[in-house]
Amino acid sequence: MLARRHDEVARQICDEAGKPMKAARVEAKRAMSTYTFAAVEARKLAGEMVPMDAAQAGEGKLAFTLRKPIGIVGAISPFNFPLNLVAHKLAPALAAGCAVVLKPASQTPLSALLLAELEEEAGLPPGWLSVVAGSSSEIGDVLVEDERVKAITFTGSGAVGWGIKERAPKKKVNLELGNATPVIVTADADLDAAAAALAANSFSFAGQSCISVQRIYVERPVYDKLVERLVPLVEALEVGDPADEETDVGPVIDEDAKQRILEWIEEARSGGADVLTGGEEQDGLIRPTVIANAEPELKVSCEEVFGPVVTVNAVDSLDDAIALANGTRYGLQAGIFTSSLESALRAARELDFGGVTVNEAPTFRTDQMPYGGVKDSGNTREGPHYAVREFTEEHLVVIGL
Repeated sequence: MLARRHDEVARQICDEAGKPMKAARVEAKRAMSTYTFAAVEARKLAGEMVPMDAAQAGEGKLAFTLRKPIGIVGAISPFNFPLNLVAHKLAPALAAGCAVVLKPASQTPLSALLLAELEEEAGLPPGWLSVVAGSSSEIGDVLVEDERVKAITFTGSGAVGWGIKERAPKKKVNLELGNATPVIVTADADLDAAAAALAANSFSFAGQSCISVQRIYVERPVYDKLVERLVPLVEALEVGDPADEETDVGPVIDEDAKQRILEWIEEARSGGADVLTGGEEQDGLIRPTVIANAEPELKVSCEEVFGPVVTVNAVDSLDDAIALANGTRYGLQAGIFTSSLESALRAARELDFGGVTVNEAPTFRTDQMPYGGVKDSGNTREGPHYAVREFTEEHLVVIGL
């Protein structure tokens, strides 16, 4: 159904979220992959054999586990991927045999309702999926408090997510939260490749992704060269109407978000940082912004901007870069560009993030991979293979022979 109505779905994402059409089409295709991977998991979801004869007391016994659906799942999704992040909640839960009550983001409920329509057309029986649009406080509170809801899957802000977990200690609560995504560029990196990846992945969907590149740390010998490559690429991005096929950067989700981002940019200026490009409005949109020499305590450095802003700072060593990258309460994904296998593996070991990419921007995600964070960035891994097991409970069966 998604494939047949792909263009309609992409247009809905664009119209509702302000996501450029080229990115909206990618999201629609990714949602197809998410459902495909979940369908595979539904066919192979099983428990495991238990080696009872490994202990004397277990001799003469056969044991195995069964995976049973956990029950009704309450799903709360964000605005920035109004189709595919909904799919990442619905598809694994349905594959596990769970009914779902979905609360989509208040700003983008129509994409979720369209997906529910496609589910019904595909044959999902009545009652397996309910979409309830409206106030987050009213609907979210019901999902959290109602004892019939056995699991919550939430993507959004840390304050809300951890608050849900505190209020629902008896439920399984899976959280995929924010980040202030760092990238390290070492002196031996391919600077052209790094600059191209960073320019694209700092500003896709106006930086409104949990893993949008936000903080770049460049070893000092190549700092100027990297900046000289990065800034022109950023300035070449097309800013404008998301419905225009050529647009790279459209609007942020609403006026409140725009004003907050502009205030954070101004705070950086006042704090001694240098705005190399952007930092202002263009026809009501925030121009892609590159900020140099941003101190760690500035909001653009330590909080999640969720907008078209990236900082770039020089560092004296890989040690310093790793320390600065880790110097945040977030831990979703990070990246490093380097020609050194030793540096790459060291970063993989020492960066305190759920995922580390090498010679690839940490904005990278495919829908089958384990995706999730540590620290304040969450407590779960999404991707159908991993998420489907979160929506089951393992039960033991022992048979005397």
